[in-house]
Amino acid sequence: MKNIYSFARKPAQRNYTISDIQALKGSGKRLTMCNPANETEIQACVDAGIDLLTVWDSQMDIARQIAPTHFMGTAMTWSQYATPDEILRAAISCMEKGADMYYTLRSYDIVEMLAKEGIPVQGHIGLVPTFSIWSGGLRAFGRTAEEALKIFKTFKRYEDAGCVAVEIECVAEQALNAINDKTPIITFSLGSGNAGDAIFLFMSDICGESANPPKHAHAFRNLAPLQQQLYDERVAALTDFHSEVTAMKFPYSEQSISMHENEEEKLLEALDKIS
Repeated sequence: MKNIYSFARKPAQRNYTISDIQALKGSGKRLTMCNPANETEIQACVDAGIDLLTVWDSQMDIARQIAPTHFMGTAMTWSQYATPDEILRAAISCMEKGADMYYTLRSYDIVEMLAKEGIPVQGHIGLVPTFSIWSGGLRAFGRTAEEALKIFKTFKRYEDAGCVAVEIECVAEQALNAINDKTPIITFSLGSGNAGDAIFLFMSDICGESANPPKHAHAFRNLAPLQQQLYDERVAALTDFHSEVTAMKFPYSEQSISMHENEEEKLLEALDKIS
């Protein structure tokens, strides 16, 4: 663990710092990264030993309670904040809550603005689903040398803007392998093979919860049938509850509170006198 001060200027510890992850380039060690969506999933990541977490801004408070020492990025959607001022305020708020990195899909100017304030910024290269209308739909990138060189140039533009990390999605493994050692930017490989500094995969894909997982996803377990079973049992329990209440049977005597012996008679007598 490394001793740090958080962006809220509070003493804290982290399993990894930006510098630590950058130093892993070329070391032969890779980290794991996941995106837990609720308290249970955050705790599961901690218990499983996942190295790096990324959560939405609305989850930061509870995520820091459950995983106080994990390196943790947070994110905004493309349309969540409109103006540079709104984005900066939101990013500062997230960093104060304990984020270690801020993900944005917005322009290089926005990346530079955030970086100038000392905020570690994460971008996105390769398949960016939000912008897939520009790129011929959901497809792989970097399969040709020409396209791989364009990806390299994107890395350089991100470097110039001050970006420290990128999610690199669905890029040919050989292309990322050739580029990764030529950039100080930390790479989180999602569907881009074994060349990234960390391997990122969605929680739902890891656990086998996705109905139509992408090609690059691998289910290490199969939670979908269990979730369906849980749903069916939940519906059955609610149906029984509804039936018993409408039949005037529930609450049962075991769940009801009774007055002490002879107290009901005293109450009724007192009420009769009042009426």
